[in-house]
Amino acid sequence: MAASTTVASNTPRPALPARSVWRRILSGDSLAYSVTFAAAAMILLVTGILVWELYSNSQASRAKFGWNFLFTSTWDPVADQFGALPFIYGTVVTSALALCIGIPLGVGAAIFLAELAPPRISDALTFLIELLAAVPSVIYGLLGIFVLVPILRQVEPAIRAVLGWTPLFQGPFYGVSLFAAGVVLAVMIIPFIISISREVILAVPSDQREAALALGATRWESTWDVVVPYARNGIMGSIFLALARSLGETMAVTMVIGNDPKIKASLFAPGYSIAAVVANEFTEATGDMYISALIELGLVLFALTIVINGLARLLVARRNMA
Repeated sequence: MAASTTVASNTPRPALPARSVWRRILSGDSLAYSVTFAAAAMILLVTGILVWELYSNSQASRAKFGWNFLFTSTWDPVADQFGALPFIYGTVVTSALALCIGIPLGVGAAIFLAELAPPRISDALTFLIELLAAVPSVIYGLLGIFVLVPILRQVEPAIRAVLGWTPLFQGPFYGVSLFAAGVVLAVMIIPFIISISREVILAVPSDQREAALALGATRWESTWDVVVPYARNGIMGSIFLALARSLGETMAVTMVIGNDPKIKASLFAPGYSIAAVVANEFTEATGDMYISALIELGLVLFALTIVINGLARLLVARRNMA
């Protein structure tokens, strides 16, 4: 019996035809894994190429200014003296102002459309909101110049009467300003917050709502105390997406921010952002140092976006652990 087992184990297996092996590869998990892995690797490849191009082409500026490039305010192309601080300040301030305006309006509208509005009204408004998200930024810039800025000039006395005691709302107001840029960005990011937050809230299991209502909660209490906490991570994700959009926005901000490379505490003063200065001055840059400084600004914007989104993800992780 043992001898027959040994003979059977030593018998060579018949070789599979090459065509059947190839067919198994094409129809099996190996091909799917390879294709999806290549698609995921392309993200890292594109990101690596982008960082390398920005880093290598900004070598002259980095060699001359070093870390001082991030902390100096001088921007003088004639003397080849460049500092990124005014543009970093303008980018952060306008994005923060946009979030302060956009988060309560966007999340509130998403809650209404997902939980409180009749289905017909919700579907109709959602369609309009998705159209707003697809509007080109230059259109928002034109609306900002011809519609928003005149409105802000009219409401500026009321804002100054209420908040004029703070340094944020002092000084002359000419229309184009950090405040105008922040409001335009808020209008641009609100559709993103509404659209994504609404889908996340709708994805909350109905059992959560029914359990809260069965325990005697009102519709608003079940929404605010049960549904919104359950969808918290998705809502935070929509806010981070809106933040990324506001940090990199170019045309609309360029048209209403005033394009003044100075740091001022007042939101009524004109300012400048990183994306705006690159868009405005890159085609006019003549010297190698000038071009290198603008490319380094692009590198700074890329790093700023990664740092802010990284901190936001850490905040979400801590809240989940808590």
